[in-house]
Amino acid sequence: MTRQEWESLCDGCGQCCLLKLEDEDDGTIYLTKLSCSMLDVRTCRCSDYAKRHELMPDCVSITPEKVRTLNWLPHTCAYRLVEEGRDLAWWHPLVSGDTDMVHAAGISVRSEARSEEEVHEDDYGHYIIGEVSE
Repeated sequence: MTRQEWESLCDGCGQCCLLKLEDEDDGTIYLTKLSCSMLDVRTCRCSDYAKRHELMPDCVSITPEKVRTLNWLPHTCAYRLVEEGRDLAWWHPLVSGDTDMVHAAGISVRSEARSEEEVHEDDYGHYIIGEVSE
């Protein structure tokens, strides 16, 4: 698969851009409904994808090699589905032909996420929506 083909698997849900918090005592990782400050929560796209690693050093590239180890990827993620040998969901843009279908199907973070810039770091815990599961 070429890099362009791999990149085309992104459905634009924005779920991978949600902040994760790690419990320092036991290592549990919690998912929040806070998004990276670079995620445009209206479009669920990175505001500067080309420079994301320069501007946000913690940004993780989802590569074919890494996808197996990223347990925080949602079960709906096309990268994960392809790695597991499963089909893409009906709402995926490559299946539906509609880039807005991921939002209409309620898969994206469009109506749920809030930018981390809007919240004081001490209050991040109030935005936890669950534990990351394997």
